[in-house]
Amino acid sequence: MNQIVFPTAFDGALRHPASFFGAERSERIEATAIDVALLHSWQALDGRSGEANIFDESRVLPAALAHCDPRGMAELFLLWEGAPRASQLIGLMPLSLERRYGARPLPHWQNWLHPNAFLGNPLIAPGRERVFWQALLAELDIAPGAGLFFHLNGVALGGPVAEALLSVCADERRRCDVVCRHQRAFLRSDLTAKAYYEQAVRPKKRKELRRQKRRLEELGRLDFERSDGSQGLEEWIDAFLALEAAGWKGQGQSALGSQDSTRALFHDMLGAMARDGRLELLSFSFESAPIAMLVNLRSGDGVFSFKTAFDESFARFSPGVLLQIENYALLDRPGFGWADSCAAPDHPMIDSLWTERRAIGRVSVAIGGAARRLAFAGLRKAEDWMAARGGDRA
Repeated sequence: MNQIVFPTAFDGALRHPASFFGAERSERIEATAIDVALLHSWQALDGRSGEANIFDESRVLPAALAHCDPRGMAELFLLWEGAPRASQLIGLMPLSLERRYGARPLPHWQNWLHPNAFLGNPLIAPGRERVFWQALLAELDIAPGAGLFFHLNGVALGGPVAEALLSVCADERRRCDVVCRHQRAFLRSDLTAKAYYEQAVRPKKRKELRRQKRRLEELGRLDFERSDGSQGLEEWIDAFLALEAAGWKGQGQSALGSQDSTRALFHDMLGAMARDGRLELLSFSFESAPIAMLVNLRSGDGVFSFKTAFDESFARFSPGVLLQIENYALLDRPGFGWADSCAAPDHPMIDSLWTERRAIGRVSVAIGGAARRLAFAGLRKAEDWMAARGGDRA
């Protein structure tokens, strides 16, 4: 497997020179300008970000940029306490200037995401959310190019990051609209794993699940395994990719193994998280063949339940649900705070097991001078009109 090697010099990759914002300094750089000094500061920010986002962390995002941005469209916005690379990094977000907004040819700035990144929050040191948004929006106001507005995808609504953005925009009289929102399954409780399971799942359903597991055990050997990936990781990854590819995702070419880029990203992500001691792998095997597998990624006191797959030929035994019952053990761990399912809204399986919800939204923000803000207001009026008529938003 190819190793990602980061350059140790800029090689002309600075997109925008550092600019002052109070005592802080911001800059925009190309992904090729990620060097050892930046990675060191980035890793420090990973550990103290006020609102965790595994997909922007230094163990994950560089690999995503390497594998999922072949045209080099993405860049990093960085906010430093003082001089870049000679002071603390207090904020980071991947950005891209997109040429289309849904089906419309409307250039705009947005946080860069790939299809397997399930949260779009920037990494920001706690208490610095307002200054981060002030600096970023000021940068986009004067950024060269034809970006009409700033669009933030996949942000967790109601948290300090989103609330600070809304507050800054209100103070600056800058239009900021939540244009779409949904809820996804979330796990956060003071209950033990056993008590939570009994509260979340009806007695009749629990009885049925016990029957399904017994039936499987009567038919053959059923083994459960929990691993940190320190041994046999490559074999586990290959088994997961094969299991996922055998199901509906493989048929629809959306499985991780369907594309070389996502296959390589999965290998790199799990390898980096295993080396950092923040990977958890769960699996059920029947007669030594995996029938349900799950990947958890830890960040601070949180867990991102990143990927799961199950053998659809065993669907009558609910192997994916049986594996999630084992995953309730998260609740019994010291220091555990929450888990994000990373699931689609209204997911028929996880929504019935995790009773809390996390609000995820898309936010559009006005940038630039009077002309761009007027054009943005017209766009939002058209979107609201379409929504009122039952049409799709971008």
